[in-house]
Order: sequence, then structure tokens, then C-alpha cells
Amino acid sequence: MNILRKSDLKRIVACAILFAAVQGLLFAEIIGPFWELNIVLICINIILAVSLNLINGYTGQFSIGHAGFLAVGAYTGAIMTVKLGFPFEVALVVGTVAAGFLGFLIGLPTLRLNGDYLAIATLGLGEIIRICILNIDYVGGASGLMGIPRFTTFAWVFWIMIFVIFFIKNFKNSSYGRCCLAIRENEIAADTMGIDTTKYKVMAFTLGAAFAGTAGVLFSHYFYIAHPASFTFMRSFDILTMVVLGGLGSMTGSITGAVLLTFISAYLAEYPEWRMIIYSATMIVLMLHRPQGLFGNKELSMKMFGLGGGKDGRTAESK
Repeated sequence: MNILRKSDLKRIVACAILFAAVQGLLFAEIIGPFWELNIVLICINIILAVSLNLINGYTGQFSIGHAGFLAVGAYTGAIMTVKLGFPFEVALVVGTVAAGFLGFLIGLPTLRLNGDYLAIATLGLGEIIRICILNIDYVGGASGLMGIPRFTTFAWVFWIMIFVIFFIKNFKNSSYGRCCLAIRENEIAADTMGIDTTKYKVMAFTLGAAFAGTAGVLFSHYFYIAHPASFTFMRSFDILTMVVLGGLGSMTGSITGAVLLTFISAYLAEYPEWRMIIYSATMIVLMLHRPQGLFGNKELSMKMFGLGGGKDGRTAESK
């Protein structure tokens, strides 16, 4: 445990140094508005990817309706600040709780399903959420909810991202997380061993939905608008692609996938005619040569490169 605490402390220090460096570049205007927007979007996408990885990667479910919970957080947070006049901090909490509560209600009946059936159910539920928003005049209907103040800053989104990453990491290493991993490996065996599989699947689904809601609040309060077109099933597929690209069950893989795909989209923005062709071709090549994702279910570490062992240069596994 002491080793883990020291390791976490080193990571937090590294995150603080990274934050200070990026913040300094932003203040000095070395990083322009376009790349500032993409850096914020990277942080939001990382929150979405690691939260979906908790459901799909660690618990072994197949959810493709994550954009629905993103929409719930975005609209709930916007209502709290625009319509009701609450501060941004309250909007973050309420948006997170609302998305998590909806995830809990949806998870109870749907997570008794498995595989393709669960995928179809979550896809349908995500679209139901979007269509319901389209027909609610209170939140702007098809025009979207506009006039949202920009409360989201790089500092807010960065440290919330760090909190979510560390929360999910510690959840994975807890007894609850071990039960989720057991369900992923063999649900029948886990059930036979006395693990309440429905309980832990719903728990993971609720937490994943809640953090998607957090990302939604940050999203709407950065782009000034919450619009139904931002939360289609294609958005869910984008998030799923980030997780699969990095490797199901790998948190560092989800982070890498979110960073890579966001940067690819940003660089290809100058070539709108070729953007989706290049993007799709890149995904096909990667999946053909690396179907398990960049990291599989492993975490990025020095051991992956034969480093980080003892004084004699050997890794921990070879000792």
C-alpha cells in the first residue's frame, strides 16, 4: 500500500507539472484558441473514455449509449445555471447525480441482458433520451439550449479529469472492482462463487453514466450551447472507438485513444473532404493489425519496455 501511495503521489506531482506547463503556455498565448479548444476537448473525451471503459472494459458489458448520459449532464447543468441561476459547482454536482441516477434506473432492467442484446438496448435508450430532449420546449427543443455561460476552464476540466481517472483506478483495485473484473472474465463462474453480478454491473454502469454526466456539464459550459445534434449515436460510437482503440480494460489505453483520435480529428479539420475517409481508413488498418487495441488490457508502464526492474535490469516478472 505504501508503494501504491508513493506511486500515486508521483503521478499527481507529474500531473501538477503538466498542468503548470500547459497553463503557462496558455497565459503566454503560445497555444492559440484552436488548440486550447482541442486540449479542453481532449480532457472531456478522456473522462468519457475512461468512464465507458469502466463499463465495457472492466465489467465486460457492451454499452453504446454513452452519449445519452452526456446529454443528460449537459442539459441538466445548463438548466441549473441558465434557468435556475445556480453556481457552476452546483450544476456539476446535479448534472453528475442526474446522469448517474438515470444510469441506475436504466441499468436495473437492461443489465440483465448480455452481448448484442445489451448493445441494442443501450443504443435505443441513448436515442430515446435525445428524442425526448428534442421535444421539450423548456430546453430549446430542436434549436438547443443557448446562452450558456462559459464556466468551464482548462483548470476545471483538467483537475476533474484527474479526479475521475484516480477514482476509477482506485475503484478497479477495490473489492468492488475485483468483482467487476470477475464478471468480465466469466459471469457464470462469478455468479457461482456468490457474486451478485447484477448488483456490480449496475454499480459500474451507474458510475460510468455519472461521470459521462460530469463531462456533459463541462461540455455545455465550454461551447455555450447544448444541442441534440451533439449527442447522436455517432457520438457514442466515437467514445466507444476511443476505448477499443486503446484497448478494452486498459485505462492508459483509453486515455491514449482519446488523445490520438481528438488530435487526428483536429489535424484533419483542414481537409473536410478527406477527413472521414482518412479517419476511417486509419481505424481499419489499426484494427486489422492490432485488433486488441494499442495496449490490450495492459496498462502503460516501464515494464512494457523491459524497464523498471531491479538493479540488475530485470523486470519484476522475470525475477
